[in-house]
Amino acid sequence: MTAPLPPLTEIPQDLVSLSDYETRAKDHMSSDVYAYIYGGGGDEITLRRNREALDAILITPKILVDVTDGHTHTVIGQDTFRHPILLAPVAFQKLVHPSGELGTIEAVNLLETGMVVSTLATETLETMADQLETPKWFQLYFQQDRGFTLDIVKRAEKAGYTALVITIDAPLHGIRNRAQRAGFVLPDGMEAVNLVDRPPLPSKSLPPEHSVIFQGMMSETPTWADMKWIRSQTDLPIYLKGILSTEDALQAAEFKMDGIIVSNHGGRVLDCVPSAIEVLPEIREALGPDYPILIDGGIVRGTDVFKAIALGANAVLIGRPQLYALAVAGSLGVAHMLRLLREELEVTMALAGTPTLKDISKHAIIPLS
Repeated sequence: MTAPLPPLTEIPQDLVSLSDYETRAKDHMSSDVYAYIYGGGGDEITLRRNREALDAILITPKILVDVTDGHTHTVIGQDTFRHPILLAPVAFQKLVHPSGELGTIEAVNLLETGMVVSTLATETLETMADQLETPKWFQLYFQQDRGFTLDIVKRAEKAGYTALVITIDAPLHGIRNRAQRAGFVLPDGMEAVNLVDRPPLPSKSLPPEHSVIFQGMMSETPTWADMKWIRSQTDLPIYLKGILSTEDALQAAEFKMDGIIVSNHGGRVLDCVPSAIEVLPEIREALGPDYPILIDGGIVRGTDVFKAIALGANAVLIGRPQLYALAVAGSLGVAHMLRLLREELEVTMALAGTPTLKDISKHAIIPLS
């Protein structure tokens, strides 16, 4: 087995897109880590669909428009962003580079990018908050011990995070055959440091007629009642991440969640579900024009960001590409990746005759057939 190449210290001239980073990352990661990051659930139908659905949408440009006052600034909730591109919560970033999350944060600060910090980070949420200069959101995985869950939320409040993102679509791991075939396991010493004080999981003996899934793993996972409870425990804006149905989107609004993230977890959990971009228009119509909606899944081009905005998203989140860029060239790679994506969005907006995000409407695209 060939050892991974060390991170680059400068960006080569032929590295010009996010897909280039994905290709190069194979050389800078062990094969099992790459399989873990790249892979989706099951037969990876949803993983492929995320990309295919975006590719099926076409842009209809307006010509001879004065765009010299153009910009990509946007406001989501109480936070102002330089551009509508945030980094999604991604776990265990030291898997791909020794600097881990702190290397990513260095790039985020430079490119004025919002970041959603993962519960499963390899740095404490306090350390990351101290380093972040841009709007900082914290992603929460509910823990079996609700008291410990609340402790994490209170830590996030105290550290200065301005929003809480609760991931609700992954109460247990999907069936990730690609990672299984590669033999991926977390290396020794790689841990979610924000959970080191988590109370021991209760031991449970199930009778033979019970399922290890239904009566076992799923018996302590959160429900809508828990969303009502957590809403009562914090004044932070709450965004629910992992919604794919209009019914759930309306329920989130009814439970006074401040926004949602339409997402299928990058195709990594339940296979054979739709892409975020496919369900986005119906969800936007149901929630009205003012309710904050973000999406993720398969976005690797500025044209993808444009399409998402046109169909009703306020912003997008980028997951895997930040790991590919971090593996290839550390903080420098993440900064370059973000600059590429931001400039691609600006080029797309300029050529499409849409100088601001508010000018990007459904009339700017030919939607999915």
